[in-house]
Amino acid sequence: MIKNSLKHCVRPMVILFVLFQVLGGAFTTKAETEYSAKIKEAMTLMKDMAAKLGEPRADGISLYFGTTKMNGNYEIVDSLKDQFGCTATFFVKKGDAFIRISTNVLKEGNRAVGTKLDPNGPVIVAIQKGEVFYGVVDILGSQYDTGYEPINNAAGELQGVYYIGYPLAK
Repeated sequence: MIKNSLKHCVRPMVILFVLFQVLGGAFTTKAETEYSAKIKEAMTLMKDMAAKLGEPRADGISLYFGTTKMNGNYEIVDSLKDQFGCTATFFVKKGDAFIRISTNVLKEGNRAVGTKLDPNGPVIVAIQKGEVFYGVVDILGSQYDTGYEPINNAAGELQGVYYIGYPLAK
């Protein structure tokens, strides 16, 4: 009789444990972290620096702020890295995809220009709704604490994405 009672208790406990692990992981990606304030501060500066150049405009796989073409222009992303120690990226919207055109994120020792924002991740869902995303995501096989915000023109049309992040493991 005691053996049967234990069987009936163990299974719900295991299910609860698994649920807490899964849900706990989901909640921690949205919680404030040691990088949250720095991400938001760097994001504000990134947007201000870009806005000073002019209105954003996507043209094919090129992103412009005013007359300044961002493709291959690393001045802002490198300045943010120097000031905050973060990774930073400008993505351009190309159809349903978002492509890195200016970044200090590295892939195999080189800037990860030309790589795409994960089409199946939680970031793209938020961005396509016109929302910001702040949380932990996988970027090219590594975990990062991140912030992503849409780049919209004056008409409110999505042109690209701003990104700021910090690697969580080295």
